[in-house]
Amino acid sequence: MSHTVIASGESRSFPEAHPLLAAGGESGDILVLIGAGAGAAFAALKDPAPYRAILIELGTECLGVHTGESRGDEGGTVLGFARFRLGNAAPSDLVEIVRQPRTPDAVVAAARALFEAHGLKTAVCGDFPGRIVDRLVRPYYNAALGRLDAKLATAADMDLTLKLGLGYPEGPIELLERTGLAAHCDVTQALYDALGDAAYAPARRAQVAKARAGEK
Repeated sequence: MSHTVIASGESRSFPEAHPLLAAGGESGDILVLIGAGAGAAFAALKDPAPYRAILIELGTECLGVHTGESRGDEGGTVLGFARFRLGNAAPSDLVEIVRQPRTPDAVVAAARALFEAHGLKTAVCGDFPGRIVDRLVRPYYNAALGRLDAKLATAADMDLTLKLGLGYPEGPIELLERTGLAAHCDVTQALYDALGDAAYAPARRAQVAKARAGEK
């Protein structure tokens, strides 16, 4: 299996050198578009037909933003993907692959095989804003910040309780401080705008951090 990588701007999934990038050649049957301009690079692609699969790096947006949507029967050789990353932390080894309703299984299998051949783990989800992890954890982080505002406990005690009681390696408050409250604000605001669910509305402390970041 061969692949080509085209970088368009800064990539959150691959901010540094990685075996997947190093192994890319000038031609290949899978095209990987990375960077903030990945969607624009796809739009500028003259002929997608030669590729077995085309993988577009996503932010919080849906793949349909780049491919179009109709009546729920969209799907072809184009997939979305994002390597999960919390704020400013290094990317994890998890790649969330986004498929559409009628994406062929063979195309999904080719994408999984490519990522996994270069040391990454994959999970497949439907075409929804924020994909799997952000949809699950962002309300939890917002709730933790809200309980801190409500003085349920100190940040240290909340973190300690969740680590010892549930076996989490890191508590929610210390995790958000390490990875960036302002970044959490950005992601939750995007999900709130897309979904209209109050659980994703940025917590007050995240809004404060975002405002302070804008002043610097």
